[in-house]
Amino acid sequence: MPDCEMRNDLYMTLEKGEFEKGGKSVARNVEITVYVLDADGQILKGYVAAGSGEPGADEYHSLVLYHNNSPRWAEQIKLPIPVDMFRGSHVRFEFRHCSTKDKGEKKLFGYSFVPLMQEDGRTLPDGTHELIIYKCEENTSLADCSRYLKLPFSKANLPSNNQTLKGTKESFWITSFLCSTKLTQNGDMLDLLKWRAHPERINDSLSKLKEIDGSEIVKFLQDTLDTLFGILDESSQRYSLKVFDSLVHIINLLQDSKFQHFKPVMDTYIESHFAGALSYRDLIKVLKWYMDRIVEAEHQDHIQQVLKASEYIFKYIIQSRRLFSLATGGQNEEEFRACIHELFMSICFFLSQENKGISPVAQTQAVFLRTFPAIYSELLKFFTVREVAGFVRETLASLPTVVQADSPLEAVKLQCISKTVESQLYINPESRCILLPVVLRVLQTCLQEQRDLVMCARIFTSMLSLIKKEENGIVEPAVSEEVELIVESLLGVLLRTILEISNRPQPAGPAMRLQFQDVTGEFVACLLALLRHMSDKHYQKLLQAFSSKDDLRDFLLHIFTVFRILIRPEMFPKDWTVMRLVTNNVIITTVLYLSDALRKNFLSDKFDYKVWDSYFYLSVIFINQPCLQLESFSPSKRKKILEKYGDMRVMMGCEIFSMWQNLGEHKLNFIPAMIGPFLEVTLVPQPDLRNVMIPIFHDMMDWEQRRSGNFKQVEAKLIDKLDSLMSEGKGDETYRELFNSIIPLFGPYPSLLKKIERETWRESGISLIATVTRLMERLLDYRDCMKLGEVDGKKIGCTVSLLNFYKTELNKEEMYIRYIHKLYDLHLKAQNYTEASYTLLLYDELLEWSDRPLREFLNYPMQSEWHRKEYLHLTIIQNFDRGKCWENGIILCRELADQYESYYDYRNLSKMRMMEASLYDKIMDQQRLEPEFFRVGFYGKKFPFFLRNKEFVCRGHDYERLEAFQQRMLNEFPHAIAMQHVNQPDQTIYQADAQYLQIYAVTPIPESQDVLQRDGVPDNIKSFYKFNHIWRFRYDRPFHKGTKDKENEFKSLWVERTTLTLVQSLPGISRWFEVEKRELVEVSPLENAIEVIENKNLQLRTLITQCQSRQMQNINPLTMCLNGVIDAAVNGGLARYQEAFFVKDYIMNHPEDGDKIGRLRELMFEQAHILEYGLTVHEKYVPQDMRPLHKKLVDQFHLMKSSLGIQEFPAYVRASPVPFTNGSPRTYRNSVHSIISPDTGRGVARRSYPAVNRYSSSSLSSQASNEVSNITGQSESSDEVFNMQPSPSTSSLSSNHSASPNVTSSAPSSTRGSPQMAEKHKHSRENACLSPRERPVSAIFPNPLDPAQRAPAHQIGDTTLPRSDPNLSAPDKVSTAKNARSQSPGPMSRSPQKTTMPPFTPSPTECQSTSLVSNSPVLSGSYSSGISSLSRCSVSEASGTELPTGDHPPHPLPPPSALPNSISSSSDEPIRRENKTPPPYSVYERNNPRRPVPLPHSLSIPPQTDPPALPPKPHQLRTGSIKLDGNADPRVPRPRPLPRKVSQL
Repeated sequence: MPDCEMRNDLYMTLEKGEFEKGGKSVARNVEITVYVLDADGQILKGYVAAGSGEPGADEYHSLVLYHNNSPRWAEQIKLPIPVDMFRGSHVRFEFRHCSTKDKGEKKLFGYSFVPLMQEDGRTLPDGTHELIIYKCEENTSLADCSRYLKLPFSKANLPSNNQTLKGTKESFWITSFLCSTKLTQNGDMLDLLKWRAHPERINDSLSKLKEIDGSEIVKFLQDTLDTLFGILDESSQRYSLKVFDSLVHIINLLQDSKFQHFKPVMDTYIESHFAGALSYRDLIKVLKWYMDRIVEAEHQDHIQQVLKASEYIFKYIIQSRRLFSLATGGQNEEEFRACIHELFMSICFFLSQENKGISPVAQTQAVFLRTFPAIYSELLKFFTVREVAGFVRETLASLPTVVQADSPLEAVKLQCISKTVESQLYINPESRCILLPVVLRVLQTCLQEQRDLVMCARIFTSMLSLIKKEENGIVEPAVSEEVELIVESLLGVLLRTILEISNRPQPAGPAMRLQFQDVTGEFVACLLALLRHMSDKHYQKLLQAFSSKDDLRDFLLHIFTVFRILIRPEMFPKDWTVMRLVTNNVIITTVLYLSDALRKNFLSDKFDYKVWDSYFYLSVIFINQPCLQLESFSPSKRKKILEKYGDMRVMMGCEIFSMWQNLGEHKLNFIPAMIGPFLEVTLVPQPDLRNVMIPIFHDMMDWEQRRSGNFKQVEAKLIDKLDSLMSEGKGDETYRELFNSIIPLFGPYPSLLKKIERETWRESGISLIATVTRLMERLLDYRDCMKLGEVDGKKIGCTVSLLNFYKTELNKEEMYIRYIHKLYDLHLKAQNYTEASYTLLLYDELLEWSDRPLREFLNYPMQSEWHRKEYLHLTIIQNFDRGKCWENGIILCRELADQYESYYDYRNLSKMRMMEASLYDKIMDQQRLEPEFFRVGFYGKKFPFFLRNKEFVCRGHDYERLEAFQQRMLNEFPHAIAMQHVNQPDQTIYQADAQYLQIYAVTPIPESQDVLQRDGVPDNIKSFYKFNHIWRFRYDRPFHKGTKDKENEFKSLWVERTTLTLVQSLPGISRWFEVEKRELVEVSPLENAIEVIENKNLQLRTLITQCQSRQMQNINPLTMCLNGVIDAAVNGGLARYQEAFFVKDYIMNHPEDGDKIGRLRELMFEQAHILEYGLTVHEKYVPQDMRPLHKKLVDQFHLMKSSLGIQEFPAYVRASPVPFTNGSPRTYRNSVHSIISPDTGRGVARRSYPAVNRYSSSSLSSQASNEVSNITGQSESSDEVFNMQPSPSTSSLSSNHSASPNVTSSAPSSTRGSPQMAEKHKHSRENACLSPRERPVSAIFPNPLDPAQRAPAHQIGDTTLPRSDPNLSAPDKVSTAKNARSQSPGPMSRSPQKTTMPPFTPSPTECQSTSLVSNSPVLSGSYSSGISSLSRCSVSEASGTELPTGDHPPHPLPPPSALPNSISSSSDEPIRRENKTPPPYSVYERNNPRRPVPLPHSLSIPPQTDPPALPPKPHQLRTGSIKLDGNADPRVPRPRPLPRKVSQL
């Protein structure tokens, strides 16, 4: 075998044996000795190997099995006997018994043998052989081997008549296996190889060759092939067909995977050992004979076997011809060429046969095409490249053009084309130009029919990979022609194929999906490679080749669509940046070429909107690709991209601008459709690109103005697209400025704004730009806020700003509704259920109770307007319930119940009534936390536009105090600086490039006085109206005016009162709203003293009433209040007022304050009277362990009376005892108007908390707290001080100190109430601080009256008359406070006025103190820190200058005649200017629908003329108590007009 090692090894295994006892009582111990002997009986030395790697030995000894007559050895040995020694040799096995007694003795008792080769030359067959054991006891008997070689060696070879040996029981089994390259065990193979010895057997031997095992054939491959070609040379006429068939059998045998590795053996044989120089004639002849019989043959199996072997047949033909040429010098060459041509003619003829379905001929054609490409290399050894290319072209061209899709010939044809393109023949340019047309024709057909796309992509890829440009960029003419042919044939069909693949649903299964993606990528790569090779000439010829405009139009639409597909992010993996850049470079190059064709062929009369629209759409998508946004790349990467490709966005933008200018009047076709896409381009942060694109908007506005006289469509589209784009994160601050600045733009245009200013529609254009700019401000803020993770106030505030902008300025209802739901989702996420309800009410208001069908929108299904409004009502009620705003939920329940009742839906009506009842129960049974309110100022340019340089009032969260709120705001704005004062900032702060936060607590001024002033209304109900629907808030700051009296600071201590009015009431759609108006009023020291004492008197009355009516769980609040007042008075509290205001000097210097001084004196006597009655009640209910404290209070009260100089009460006090319920003392007083506050007509709900040890984070120390206590001369638990607010310099934003919590009032009176202050404890009263509102008891605060509503001087009661008589009038003199000022457009000066103040019962939750602590947050260092006394409006906020709102004893109101005329029915209706921003939904106003919709009588809501059957709404007075004429009861002020709905604005 060529290049193979000669091998001849016999492997023999000693399997087992069966032996007789041999006359012994026990079994034998058998050992086998193996020898190899030659024909002469000589032992062959060194040819017995025991194992792999062991050296050869002369003999082999088996192992011995003890006493075993049926041993099993299974020992294998190798006998590497040379081929020339194999004939005549045999193997002998000698059996010996090994005695256990005499270990050295091994007695021979038998032997067996086996010859290695039979007489006919065949070797011992492989397999198991049962050998005969011959008895032998002497070694001499084996000396002559000729004696036993004549005997049979195996029981299988015994003749049938030899029964003696067959009957023996002793046998020995071996297994043999021959591994030889020269010796065979097959007789037929041996006969073929020895054909010369028996010529008559040649025919039989050739016929039997197919039956021989393949392993035998490949072992003797060279010998067999030599035999076949030897027979062919000597007897070609007789055996040529038989030899050819045998050769085909051997060639196909090597195609089997079992023998594939023998192909190199045959190749080596052909190249080095083949010697049949004349064989080519017979091979060609027989092969052509088979080709000619294909069409007519009934059975194609054998012919197909011949065609499968055609590769090696041609190898033999070509090699034979070469040998012949070498031997003869090239004779008969023309004859050989002619034979080959004839052979290919026969091939072409049988290939050209058209067959229907899967016919045998078609299968034969497929077999040939599979092997045909392998022939090319053999033909090239003898023929030229062009000749071989001609053979191939003619052969492939002969294939039928029309073949059924299910025919296997189509797939095989493509495989043949693929192998052809990948062969050495196609690589040569000379042959490529010949084969290319055939290949293109086949590819075009397959791509048009969308068949075998994987193979087509493979062929296309191989073709394009061979087209190469020279290094200098010059394209060879041959290459240019190839590109031209490919473009002409395949470009159009390739585009359609990519479109088809992209639109096709992706197949299931991972393997199919992978294949699908691979074929898409290959086609895309082919398209890009083809376009890269195209030059100007190619584009020109391509565009000229279209016969009609329709064909060109279809081509442009296809290629633009394919380019849009290539731009998709999912087309390439994320990290394939280079591939994306190459793709974009190819796209923009192609677009530049095609834009000329677009201008020339589809403008003027031939304008085609679809093509132009596709072009613009492609350009916009191209510019907005993420991979082209160079700003997101690193500087080095950006630099490399710019150096190699430039900024392709700018290039495409310039092309857009150029194409737009060429449109002329056709621009109107793209307005407003292209506004959104072009706007998206301008949002790309590339200055040059923006400068190019912005003028297009001016052009659009200009053309739209010409067409319709306005550009409403441009505006609407611009706004809609801005919202969607900027919500996606596009745009920046520079882009906003570009619309509203004078930045130089592209070409002759200066800026969009300046360009507009030159137009006739200047005003409307500038208005549009201003609107868009403001919208972008809000959208940019919204986008930046939405990037944050958690929901915070900034997100909600930004959404509210944008929502109101869409409603009020743009009137875009759909966008407005979308942002309503975005805000609603934010509130739900933040658990702001009340605000979420108000937000959803905005949408609810836009709907009517009608059957108008509504489309599917957001998460709402298609339904009627009635059902959607019903769903909204139920959702809002649920959220009001979760937010504990049950009063509002009740109103909606009633409205929904009316609808159910009108439709006789009693089932749902019952449910709604039960739900309404449950809400009433919750109002009475569940406790609600009273929120804190904080004023927040945002100053500096770094804040978002909706916050910048504005102030807001925020509704705090549950349990949130000032320190926690400040920290939350600083967390939301981590770069903000906390301002440490409450003064209004100057312009440097406003214009600073930073963020400044100014935060302090404010006090709400309730609007609903009717409920708060009623007797007998439970505190659970009043608490709602104290802290809901609040428009105005108040903040007081103490300061000294004039010379400060060190002995008594009350003489110069004034209060600056600031009133803030919001654009919307709280709570609403947000937790904070902007301050619309500020008013400042100064309160004199005397007026402040009056407020303090009035508030304390009211507090005492309330606590006494609660104690008598058993509303208090314990008596501790009353005890603490009594202790605070009496102890402070004993230690000089009220005496300081006497020293300050009752002295002759003050009376002489302030003659206008005579009435007020009298009023202060009356209040002091009234307080003493109330204290006396309070001590009586206290004695009745005080527990035993508190008796000592009560006795102390009684003793101190007598000291207090003595210090006030009261021996007995004045006559008017005694004659008119205060008519307390259950006999408690009470005095009525006339409405003496004091100039205290603009809030004198309002009552403000006060809040109290249990007395607990709570450390404040204020910068004021406990020393400051003690100092504040000394201001009024009262103890730490006094509320009698002015309404003091914090100074920013001591704000808790800088928490450096904490007030010491003194929890008891047992400190010496000298330290708690002495008016004598040491110098070290005195400081400026302007340094108040920021702190939360911490009130242990409820207090009543005045509401401001409008100047127009103040009573004239002649209507003021006489202060000299008894205060208990409400019918007496005051003197006609009244003076206004000095230095009153206002910072709002309102009056410059406002005098606080006295109004009637019927006290009423506070909430039981307002006085729940559990220890003997002070009740005053003003001066109490034990109840809270010192800053609390200066930071909050204390009980003085509830002075008599305001209508009380929370606390009064259950005493009936005085008759109408007892009230002064100054208090009219409209006294509680302050003048409010119209808000710029729509107020939130008001649950009080449900009778004014947005649009009139006719309703049947059963659906209409009747006016409430009669008292309703159900209890009245919480906000309404019962109709029986309200007069609709001018004689209304003045004791019951009318409700304040409530804001209109958003939908009504």
